[in-house]
Amino acid sequence: MEIKQATINDTFTLPCGAVLSNRLVKAAMTEGLADRRNHATQQHQTLYRKWSRSGAALLLTGNIQVDRRYMERPGNIAIDGKQPKSALIALTQLAAAGVESNNHFWAQISHAGRQTPVTISRESVGPSNVGSRLSDYFGPPRALGSAEILEIIERFVHAAKIVQDCGFTGLQIHAAHGYLINQFLSPDVNTRTDEWGGSLKNRARILLETTSRVRSVVGDSYPISVKLNVADFHKGGFVAEEAVQLAKWLSDRKVDLLELSGGTAEEPSMFLANRDHLNEERSTPIKSSTIAKEAYFLDYARQIRAVTSVP
Repeated sequence: MEIKQATINDTFTLPCGAVLSNRLVKAAMTEGLADRRNHATQQHQTLYRKWSRSGAALLLTGNIQVDRRYMERPGNIAIDGKQPKSALIALTQLAAAGVESNNHFWAQISHAGRQTPVTISRESVGPSNVGSRLSDYFGPPRALGSAEILEIIERFVHAAKIVQDCGFTGLQIHAAHGYLINQFLSPDVNTRTDEWGGSLKNRARILLETTSRVRSVVGDSYPISVKLNVADFHKGGFVAEEAVQLAKWLSDRKVDLLELSGGTAEEPSMFLANRDHLNEERSTPIKSSTIAKEAYFLDYARQIRAVTSVP
């Protein structure tokens, strides 16, 4: 019997049962369009209404922050604490604009951690007090206490429930690009010796518990994605072997979609245009095999595909 090869136009059913109308996804790009209260604006609606008409089955927002004190940049949308009615209306209007063409529209929720610009806060937070090489741009981090980590998990849960209630058709937990959850995963940044550091299981605890708690609140039929670094692309950081194991754990927690990426603000390997500059700074030749692996992270995707059925 001949097996029909799937095409980019074919529908795709996620593990939770949600159906994407084709295989095209518009990945997250930070917008910087929120107002001074970090609420969604008419500009967001205009942008995502246009993208909704693009034909892509799934759109992802840029960073929606769970703590306005520690954001990726000014102009991020923030969902923290009790939301005023005006903020909920603005989010609902944004969600409606983003699904105008009956596509999916998912909210990406995030915490910047130690990658908080000094223009946002003079002090940042992280798993440890290990500062960034970009100290002129990011404030020095204070190590989070255990109670604060549990509070951050609840902030993700709170934001997840709000975006669901406001009409977003799914969500993505940002665990890549050097933001807070990625910082916990990375042994060169996370030097803790308690239950949140050390072994991969401990370093991944914040992501695994966040994912489990979010799933318990939004229900089994609501799509949850995780954006995951397959590697930090610098010595001592999170590596591919750990990403493979983490992908297995995430599949056990009913994640519907893994988006694979890599690099951080210090080593932004997703930006090919920066490659020569980084090479000069670090004085480390970039192997051709590394360049090949970074082409949509296909080699890493094959490794993860071998251990999990999560798309």
